[in-house]
Amino acid sequence: MTRMMHSPALMLLNASPRLPLIAALAVRFAATVTKWEQNRRTRLNLGKLDDHLLRDVGLTRQAARDEAARRFWQG
Repeated sequence: MTRMMHSPALMLLNASPRLPLIAALAVRFAATVTKWEQNRRTRLNLGKLDDHLLRDVGLTRQAARDEAARRFWQG
């Protein structure tokens, strides 16, 4: 169910202080889009959990709905 979206190469590039400005902006944009996609998938999957699994992670159905309804860009 969970799909991790870590990209070691992207993280390494993002931390590099020697990238040209346009490359640094492109890497930052790619990192942001990757995080947004991770948020979207996580919230989509959270909205599909049944009550038993929600209890396991300590969430109520309403809390899961509220989180699932958030926009992907909201942290």
